[in-house]
Amino acid sequence: MTQNTEIHVPQKEVIERILSMELVRVTERAAVSAARLRGRGDEKAADQAAVDAMRRELNKLPIEGTIVIGEGERDEAPMLFIGEKVGNGTGPKVDIAVDPLEGTTLCAKDMPGAIAVMAMAPAGSLLYAPDVYMDKIAIGPGYSKGIVDLDASPAENIHALAKAKGVKPNEINVLILDRPRHAGLIESVRSTGASIRLITDGDVAGVIFTAMQSVTGIDLYLGSGGAPEGVLAAAALRCVGGQMQGRLILDTQAKVDRARGMGVKDPKRKYDMEELAADDVIVSATGVTDGALMHGVRFKGDVIETETIVYRSITGTVRRIHGEHRELSKFLLD
Repeated sequence: MTQNTEIHVPQKEVIERILSMELVRVTERAAVSAARLRGRGDEKAADQAAVDAMRRELNKLPIEGTIVIGEGERDEAPMLFIGEKVGNGTGPKVDIAVDPLEGTTLCAKDMPGAIAVMAMAPAGSLLYAPDVYMDKIAIGPGYSKGIVDLDASPAENIHALAKAKGVKPNEINVLILDRPRHAGLIESVRSTGASIRLITDGDVAGVIFTAMQSVTGIDLYLGSGGAPEGVLAAAALRCVGGQMQGRLILDTQAKVDRARGMGVKDPKRKYDMEELAADDVIVSATGVTDGALMHGVRFKGDVIETETIVYRSITGTVRRIHGEHRELSKFLLD
């Protein structure tokens, strides 16, 4: 008599195995698809290419995945929509946050910093919320808990951070998205003597820059940007250390109602980093254009080169993966 014995592998181990290389494949394919349209001036075409590639690869994974937060609703762009089910349904239940092409304008203009990025964690771990804007504040590792706070003024945060760092406020460097809505914020920051680096796009990388202060020179991230980018940034920052808070900007009744339908009971709630991205979260980001985090996709005759960073929160591991892809027809079309 033959007895079948099932070997039960803990869900976290399954997720780790999937994410070790399979998530890399997902963001690689999205990045390459978008990179083929670099510098063409067509943001939506590049975004659509990245979305299509990411969806195709996600649906090959042995997971029961749900997109809990993603891009598209704010600007009617192509998207993996919130609530969409992905994967082949044979594995663990997971939450997924995505930005198939962060920095669509950067890609369309072939400017530095465009990436394809996603995060995955056990079901119930990532903030489930609509694609709205989010107020954010973030710093890197090495500071006591609560040294900065979303409810404090820019001046209070800068002075507190400067004191903790042992420097004067004019030695603090703040990164802010260059948007008209930030005019008052920029004025407030400059009134302290702190310097500002303005970026046109790419606030996932912008938040991560605070954890690389010795390289980037960035001490503090301030301002509002997309909620999907906020969740992705919080997930990455959890892996490398730092602090972050975010608050959804639900400035219409329709947004409040939609958020409530997703389980957001308090529209003014301030989320800390662990509430935005909890449990064992893994983030994969592949460069589309060259940037401070990684180089972009490079087409070299019969070879496509990619660079990907994979972050894992439970171990604090950061892996850099340089890919050389030679089966071009399969890589581009599969």
